[in-house]
Amino acid sequence: QVQLVESGGGLVQPGGSLRLSCTASRTVFNSYFMGWYRQGPGKEREMVAIIGPGATLRYADSVKGRFTISRDTSKNVWLRMNNLKPEDTAVYYCNAKYGAQSYWGQGTQVTVSS
Repeated sequence: QVQLVESGGGLVQPGGSLRLSCTASRTVFNSYFMGWYRQGPGKEREMVAIIGPGATLRYADSVKGRFTISRDTSKNVWLRMNNLKPEDTAVYYCNAKYGAQSYWGQGTQVTVSS
């Protein structure tokens, strides 16, 4: 079992920046795919960014060039979000996946509004 805890959400104006953090309860990141997902009001959960054990990266088209996912080799993964837009408003979830195992954090709210 892996527990994930997100932090760093909040209210930001359009064009602003936030950095989300996710910390695992134990060292897993050297073998797990780590990802950030989000679920906006009335929408389905969607992939935002994923980083693999070999640091391979994948981004949703809507965030390319604005968001950056990174990780250390222990327990932490981050999502740097720049030039935020109102449509980025959502609950952001951290995910750790290894084969059939998939773990989720509780989510952190990001609201982009003037």
